Amino acid sequence: MTIEFKHKQSAHCENGVTSNLLRYHGVDISEAMAFGIGSGLFFAYMPFLKLNGLPVTSFRPLPGMIFRRATASLGIKFYKKRFQSKEASMDALDRALDNNIPVGLQVGVFHLTYFPRPYRFHFNAHNIVVYGKENGRYLISDPVMENPESLSYEELMRARWARGVFQPKGHMYYPVNLPAKTDLAAPIIKGIRKNCRAMLGIPIPLLGIRGIRYLSREIKKWPGRLGDKKASLFLGQVIRMQEEIGTGGGGFRFIYAAFLQEAAQILNKNRLHELSRAMTESGDRWRDFAVIAGRIIKNRSSEAETYPAMSAILCEIADREQIVFSELKKAVS
Repeated sequence: MTIEFKHKQSAHCENGVTSNLLRYHGVDISEAMAFGIGSGLFFAYMPFLKLNGLPVTSFRPLPGMIFRRATASLGIKFYKKRFQSKEASMDALDRALDNNIPVGLQVGVFHLTYFPRPYRFHFNAHNIVVYGKENGRYLISDPVMENPESLSYEELMRARWARGVFQPKGHMYYPVNLPAKTDLAAPIIKGIRKNCRAMLGIPIPLLGIRGIRYLSREIKKWPGRLGDKKASLFLGQVIRMQEEIGTGGGGFRFIYAAFLQEAAQILNKNRLHELSRAMTESGDRWRDFAVIAGRIIKNRSSEAETYPAMSAILCEIADREQIVFSELKKAVS
């Protein structure tokens, strides 16, 4: 039981699953386009929500939102379901595969045995595609892996029923009804407007540009408030959420910049090319932030590489991105 599904590696799991599933169904869009029309760029600092006992920093909307927004904008209906029992979730997967339907799944990274051990941590919002079954093993298209992988029945069931924050509960999804023709112009504009609202318009100090500024103010207080050891743990959590759990810091900015380049051609708006370059520059500064953080955590930092220095970079990033999204809002008004 094997579906002719083309595996393509991507920078981020949900973008890749969205792009690969839609491409299978004849909607040929890139990872960057899926991310952009899915309004995937976001920021939230949530000290009240803990992951592995440390505050959560998020660089993306809730798991599943990119897929749902992208398909909705394109006029695509999809099936999704969570389950009450493990066996029922696996039976439903097998029925879909029997009907030649590749299936998107939300899984826990810790139980993905094809991941190298250092990367198998407790994170339950990873996305993969199952596209077949051979010799009792499920064929896996994991967008962050170079080649297709496979899992046994027991391994996949454990991953689908991982416990903790964002429990998948067997969550599966796939497109079921696609329009005869796809026009990207309207979804692009809608996606940009939604992203502008998410980064500029939410009147909560922990979210969007306000959230970046809030973290900027907090981070320089950590050594004095928490002590060096705990401050290092807090900082490590930010960088892990930024660079390992997804590609949320510089990586997401680079993907969004690629989206703006594609959007500029489709909409014939040269201003989007200029804003793409500005977003790339913001991504570079997120990477600078991560490099300094890594050196501090490993006790290799110079005298200039300090918590206040990282605070200043975050403040600069907030200023840059406020300008970019304000200008984007004007460009698609």
